[in-house]
Amino acid sequence: MLLVPLAMAGAAAFKAAADRRADGVCRVATRMRDAGMLGDALRDTGADVRLADDSVTARWTDGVTATFAREADGLWSAHFSGTGETGAVEKVSSVDAAYGRQVQRAVLERLRGQAPAAGLRLESESVGEDASVRLVFEVERERA
Repeated sequence: MLLVPLAMAGAAAFKAAADRRADGVCRVATRMRDAGMLGDALRDTGADVRLADDSVTARWTDGVTATFAREADGLWSAHFSGTGETGAVEKVSSVDAAYGRQVQRAVLERLRGQAPAAGLRLESESVGEDASVRLVFEVERERA
């Protein structure tokens, strides 16, 4: 089994519907859904994060601020200030990569935890240069 971080999908992991308004705010829509993982991913990129019911605010030391709000379809829409379209897309790309690592970590924990109940024993685990994780499971045979 080979797990590759979501970020490797690049542009497929988020739709950069970035448009710069006259007030300098740039809007980017993302496909990230989990608020906790989004907060952790933002922290991984060096942001100071504030979580609210349906919004997440991130402030980076370079003066960029993003407010993520849930839209009707459950996806997050991020409104950036302190940067232009290119900077907003770069931030979302770095957050997307960090989010992918969060998802990968959660999937790995779930696989490790559920393997024994499925009759599997983790034989080996390795991490590639591209952050992919290779898990090799052995099927446990019932003893007569």
